[in-house]
Amino acid sequence: MDKKILNKELFTKRKDAYVHSSTHSNPAALQKILDWLKPSDQQIILDVATGGGQVAKTLAPLAKQVIATDLTPSMLSNVRNSIDETDNILFVVADAEELPFLDESIDIVTCRIAAHHFPHPEKFIQEAYRVLKTGGKCLFIDNIVSENPDEDQFLNKLEAMRDPSHVRSKSLSEWKTLFLKHRFTFLQDDIRVKELPFQDWLTRTVDTEEVRQQVIDFIQTADSKLKKYIHLKKKDNEIQSFSIDEWMSMWEK
Repeated sequence: MDKKILNKELFTKRKDAYVHSSTHSNPAALQKILDWLKPSDQQIILDVATGGGQVAKTLAPLAKQVIATDLTPSMLSNVRNSIDETDNILFVVADAEELPFLDESIDIVTCRIAAHHFPHPEKFIQEAYRVLKTGGKCLFIDNIVSENPDEDQFLNKLEAMRDPSHVRSKSLSEWKTLFLKHRFTFLQDDIRVKELPFQDWLTRTVDTEEVRQQVIDFIQTADSKLKKYIHLKKKDNEIQSFSIDEWMSMWEK
């Protein structure tokens, strides 16, 4: 099945999980976005693949206009229904790889914890560059994998097992190469080790006991080096959490 069709089908079923996700709603992570961007009431901000809308809702009070896009209409409806005031957020159904906006019409583009679902992320980068005004900023956040091929393969297989809409988490060097290839100027970045509560992470996308057990078994039987790589935490042989790297970077057109 085409990944974009699959994404729409699966995220339609999961729309509530992302609005209420503790991982996506982390206050410190959202505050850091504000600190880096310092948005003003003169700026139009485009939040691509908004998901649960946490970034759009964080930026809206300070911006002239926030445009929240997503491929899945029900995700946008859910975000709209989760806020009291929508005057400053415009909701648009849009493909991240084909943004329906004019050249040089946006001051800031944000994309957070979504690009690993994009079949052709280089097209998103091209589109972000196109719609940004000269001097505009792109704030990009996504989970990244190790430069070690075994760790890369392990984490991407784990993600794909619990979430069929997952395409691929890239390494830091891969992402930097793509952004620089498409003419962005690097400004700053940071990596944080993000601890994921296992049950919250698993139930957000898995709705059958069979798949749930497959994911658990895949982790439990992994090589000790791979368990160390994901900082696996267990209690009474039950998985409590594991950690992945999240890369936050800012680029300028």
